[in-house]
Order: sequence, then structure tokens, then C-alpha cells
Amino acid sequence: MPYEHIAYDLADGVLTITLNRPEQLNAFTGTMLRELIDACDRADADDSVRVIIVTGAGRGFCAGADLSGGPNTFDAKAHGAPTDIRENRDGGGRVTLRFFELKKPIIAAINGPAVGVGATMTLAMDIRMASENARMGFVFARRGIVPEACSSWFLPRIVGPSQALEWVSTGRVFGAQEALAGGLVRSVHAHEELLPAANALAREIADNTAPVSVALCRQLIYRGMVADHPMTAHMADSRGILHMGQSADVKEGVASFLEKRPPRFTMSVARDLPDLFPFYRTPEFE
Repeated sequence: MPYEHIAYDLADGVLTITLNRPEQLNAFTGTMLRELIDACDRADADDSVRVIIVTGAGRGFCAGADLSGGPNTFDAKAHGAPTDIRENRDGGGRVTLRFFELKKPIIAAINGPAVGVGATMTLAMDIRMASENARMGFVFARRGIVPEACSSWFLPRIVGPSQALEWVSTGRVFGAQEALAGGLVRSVHAHEELLPAANALAREIADNTAPVSVALCRQLIYRGMVADHPMTAHMADSRGILHMGQSADVKEGVASFLEKRPPRFTMSVARDLPDLFPFYRTPEFE
């Protein structure tokens, strides 16, 4: 499908999704929400997509929610939208939950200002890299609203509760070096070197690893984070070792190592992904 507020560019296994409203610093809209979810669905169904990079067009990553609606921007009743919580879920949360369920690794290349949902949407991405020009902020308390996009779950798990509380309580906008020191981003790069660095990391994944293994690793990490006992990890690990130990990919992985050559993995994420978590249930929204 053609997109209005994002760009979808696939080249040699690396999908670059660009938030594409540069004149508005890529402010988040309902259209962008729907397009991001559709892009994730497309990427999961396409075995030629090995890694996803998300970045912003122009000088910003995402300036947060589009506030052109003025003081009533967040008022569902003023817009005539449903006020039943089951019919009016947080849009940022719908996006981050879709990122959470991805079967492909996803990298945030934060090229400029990323505040509000522009910051929280990156928390469900696996790796965050920032330009020196990046400035981030969890500014909700300065707007009289609350953190969204499941950030109260993701942020303290990434940076710890004390750092998370400082950032959300002050609502201040901070630079890339503070984000690095706080553990929010992996690395900081000169602006013109950010996308090459993100692509180099994406290539390291795409050129050397088995797609099904990477998808399973992602599930093991994220679903393990909500388990109440390491036995859950042991059950999933055991299923993974048993299933993948018999697979074409593991035979190729071992053979390529012994023969000192690049691997040629053939299993498909869309078709061959085993269920390591038959006991896992996604909670219903209530």
C-alpha cells in the first residue's frame, strides 16, 4: 500500500522505515500509527526483510503527538471520539505493542528531536542509536498528561526505575550524551554517521545469523522478562534446543563454522517459526 506519513524502503535485507512529515518534525498522527502497524505486518510476512531500521526525515526523529488540535488535542470527548476505554486505546501503545510482537530485530536511528511518543515508541525497539543532534524527552508531566505507549513498562526495564522516574517527573528534554549515560541509547554518532552505523549493525545481523534463531531470541528475551520464575525460560529453551537442534539451519550453522565459510540459512520466519511458548497468553485489553 502507498504510505502518506512514513516511507518504506527495503534494500538487501534491511528495511528502513522513515517517519516522513519533515515539515512537522515527523509529529505522530493516527495515519502514522496505522501505517507503522501495517509496515510491521508486511515486514513479518516478508522473509526478505532481515532487520528493520526506524529513523526520521529531515532534522527530527519525531516531535511527539501532533498538537495542531490545540488544548483539546488529547480530549476524546471534544473530538466526538468514543470514551469507552475499550474503544479508545492509546495509539502509541498499539504501536509499541506491535513492535514488541515483531519477529524481526528493529533498530532506532534517532537522528534529531524525539519527545513524547517520539521517545516512547523507541523503547520497544531492540537497539537505540542516536545522532549528536538528538534530544529526547518524556515531557508528559509538563503537558498535564501521563506517559503512554507502554513506557511505564519499558523505560524502567531499560534504564532502571530511578532514572526513569527522574526523566518522567521532570519532563525535561535532554541531549544524546545524557541518554547514553543513562543507558537509554547504545551509542552516539556524528549526525552524518548515524545511518551508516545503524546499517553496519543491521548488516552484522543480516549477514551472519539465522532469521528463525533471531526471531526466537527476541521472543525468549521479551517473554522471559514477564515470567515469574526461570523455569519458564528453561521450558522455552528446552523446546528451542530440541526443535532447532534437528533443523536445517543448525546443521548449516555448524557446517559453515567447521568449513570456515559464510552460512547459507534457508529456514523461513513466516513459515518455519516454532512455538516455544505454548503456555504464553497475550493479555486481553480490559
